[in-house]
Amino acid sequence: MEITNHHNRTDRDTTTIVVSQHGDGDCVTITEALHRAAATREHNGNGMVPRRVAERPAVEPITIRIRPGVYRERVEVTLPHIALVGDDPRATTIVLGIGARMPANTGTIGNANDGTTDSTIGNANDSTPLGTFRTYTMLVDADHVTLRNLTVANDAGDGRDVGQAIALYADGDELLVESCRILGHQDTLFTGPLPPKELQRGGFIGPKQFAPRRVGRQWYRRCLIAGDVDFIFGGATAMFEDCEIRSLNRGMDVNGYVTAASTPEGRVYGYVFRGCRFTADGCAPGSVYLGRPWRDFARVALVDCELGAHIHPDGWWDWDKPRAHDTSRFSGLGLHGPGFSPDRWPGWTLPNDPAGLAWYSPEHVLGEAGRIR
Repeated sequence: MEITNHHNRTDRDTTTIVVSQHGDGDCVTITEALHRAAATREHNGNGMVPRRVAERPAVEPITIRIRPGVYRERVEVTLPHIALVGDDPRATTIVLGIGARMPANTGTIGNANDGTTDSTIGNANDSTPLGTFRTYTMLVDADHVTLRNLTVANDAGDGRDVGQAIALYADGDELLVESCRILGHQDTLFTGPLPPKELQRGGFIGPKQFAPRRVGRQWYRRCLIAGDVDFIFGGATAMFEDCEIRSLNRGMDVNGYVTAASTPEGRVYGYVFRGCRFTADGCAPGSVYLGRPWRDFARVALVDCELGAHIHPDGWWDWDKPRAHDTSRFSGLGLHGPGFSPDRWPGWTLPNDPAGLAWYSPEHVLGEAGRIR
């Protein structure tokens, strides 16, 4: 398996659907374009492209080109081999404002004029809080999906007021997110799968609550990811390469935690940040931890990263989980910047990871999916 540049092939090899809010494309909303993509696949026999007899059939890729605009809609990608591509992440924004504390009968979302309202929100008979995993702006629940040159945001606001608010819920294998901005506050980016069991009853209510826990590989390249508390969390094997990881100021002694990994037991890799810059928007020095273990087997490695002064000198917090000292792995290799204080890192962490640089190459972390051709 590999992440390929099939979305850069000629138009004869792929189907392109153009989204424009000005009516000069094929569709006005992204959801409408995804419906059209599904219909195209069905019409073409599930998109199977004939190959030589010796080769397996391949699903024909579909590219959805999204012209500049602010698209206030919930986007759910459930077809494999789909690319959502904008021209510039600052010009093409997909955004909603849904928080976990909002009641499920808040109201429908989407565009009522084109039938894209979402049935999972707006149940008039349900006044219970939505919970974390029904707040997403975009859900990717498919393999071989590419997002490029987009902003995906949840603008519900401060988690102390609205609760968790996911911008991107990514759950699939061989996902590529490139030159995107993923913006929010608490729980900005969820990299599925969910942990095997919830800690609180009803804690996993959402689109993948009862789905098999399948660990996928995800690659984030040249992205900006912003938030405050646990704003990159989940159980995926994920590589973050040449990204800016920006912590937002909450005006507190502890402004937040960058990661909350739930790496499944037995996995070699969880999160790997390679060549990333950990920056802050107004956070006081030493007020942000690099992460804490959402589950006991969390694995996070930082390689050749720059840590800003906002990073707490201890680096990591155990979330009052002493068992995680023996089961988790939090490490650094070639770190630099005012926020790196190796002598202060706890004894259960590795500020100078002995694994070596090659161990954290995309090919090692992601397997064949780490080769873009």
